[in-house]
Amino acid sequence: MELNLQSKKTLANGVEMPRLGLGVYKMTEPAEAVEAMTAALEAGYLAIDTASLYGNEVQVGEAVRASGVKRENLFITSKVWNTDQGYDETLRAFEKTLENLKVEYLDLYLTHWPVEGKFTDTYRAIERLYEEKLIRVPGVSNHHRHHLEAVFAKANVKPMVNQIELHPYLSQEPLREFCQEENIAVTAWSPLARGKLLEEPVVKRIAEAHGKAPAQVVIRWHLQHDIIVIPKSVRPERVRSNADVFNFTLTGEEMQQLDALNRNERTGKDPDNMDF
Repeated sequence: MELNLQSKKTLANGVEMPRLGLGVYKMTEPAEAVEAMTAALEAGYLAIDTASLYGNEVQVGEAVRASGVKRENLFITSKVWNTDQGYDETLRAFEKTLENLKVEYLDLYLTHWPVEGKFTDTYRAIERLYEEKLIRVPGVSNHHRHHLEAVFAKANVKPMVNQIELHPYLSQEPLREFCQEENIAVTAWSPLARGKLLEEPVVKRIAEAHGKAPAQVVIRWHLQHDIIVIPKSVRPERVRSNADVFNFTLTGEEMQQLDALNRNERTGKDPDNMDF
């Protein structure tokens, strides 16, 4: 499969989602955030992934309007935070997100974490937003298989995306296989393991062989595994570098070497043991 920065993955309902996007977690300084997002859009990124928790939905909207790119050509994702979960609460939180972004619809809206006793009602609200055409794709984040099965039991429309922590140290193969069986696209957050993988000898050796940076090798690993990937950086040069991953291909052996790095090691919380 020949990939480029405009490559998209077709989701369960036929909507096409860019395979590489910009994650904007912890971009809290407004001017810096807008600069990084603007650099991404100028470089050809078509997707920005934010969340109400990140406190930068307003800046995402600013960058989108300043970019000159038509709204319908961009893919904007946001998420409902844990303290806003529940059916009615989610609908209200979504209204606030639209207000922040100053857009008429979202491409993808996600339950941020599976809050016990609430996440199925949260997803029911996301379904309603989908039925009302206020979002193009309904989805979830940080859902294990048993969370997804609980959602399936009450849902009329299954989530079409599950955004999870995923990288060579946490390859999540059983969950990825389950999502594939259920036609749920997987998006990787923290795809570089918060930078830990950049010092991994295997990654560095493969990077040297291709004349690429370690981050580019790891991003390419995700893409070749059919995983949507949203690396984050506030530095415009790094934003551009993270997109320079379409002029080389990892060999089957290199992919296996990276797969073998898995040690089920998280940089964030396990969704079964979250306290926020």
